[in-house]
Amino acid sequence: MENPLEQFEIKRIIPWQVNGFDLSFTNSALCMVITVAFVFLFFEICLRKRNIIPSAGQAISEAVYDFIQGMIGETMGKDGVKYFSFVFTLFTFIACGNLLGLFPYSFTFTSHIAAVGTLSIFCLLLNIFFGLKHRGWEYFRTFFPHGIPLVMAPLIVPIEILSMLSKPFSLTIRLAVNMSVGHITLKILGSFIVVLGIFGAIPFVIDMCIIMFEMFIALLQAYIYTILSCVYLSQAITEE
Repeated sequence: MENPLEQFEIKRIIPWQVNGFDLSFTNSALCMVITVAFVFLFFEICLRKRNIIPSAGQAISEAVYDFIQGMIGETMGKDGVKYFSFVFTLFTFIACGNLLGLFPYSFTFTSHIAAVGTLSIFCLLLNIFFGLKHRGWEYFRTFFPHGIPLVMAPLIVPIEILSMLSKPFSLTIRLAVNMSVGHITLKILGSFIVVLGIFGAIPFVIDMCIIMFEMFIALLQAYIYTILSCVYLSQAITEE
């Protein structure tokens, strides 16, 4: 039986060392590029010819648009429209990255804490930027809300800072763990199919069912990651 963790190994495709820093182009980076290219080409092709009676591709694109617009409306209201591009990019990148990892010989970069953690930290920095841009210095009231006695500041401020810093951590762990566990299960069952030979029909059927379930989980985790990011962004730009 093959090692089920082998599928998460980072492999160098184009080695590149600069002053002791490893800047190699890896299988993870390749799948990220493929994901971005697929999203861009998919919507470019589907929306090239827009008709009153939509084609299948146009209908899918409009459904994704409406879905994300509804997500923004529920979490940020009308003011969230200006952040549509960011939320749309975030959702499609994670969703397609999750689904790409289900294909043979691909790589699930969303199962790596380093990749997802970098994205989560980037989202946190954007939240701070938009919060300062929208509220100015009043943004720092997030760490010490109005109405709390000044004597409580040494206790409240550290708690609020830790709460903010824990957001990217929770987003990262939730997504990475869910993607890793599902793929490990698929790998183990796939190995049983090979070992059992003709008697591998049962694990094969189970594997197919898990793949369908993993497709649902891939989209669900992209939704959870994105809607939580919207909630955190809403908290950053909302006046308290």
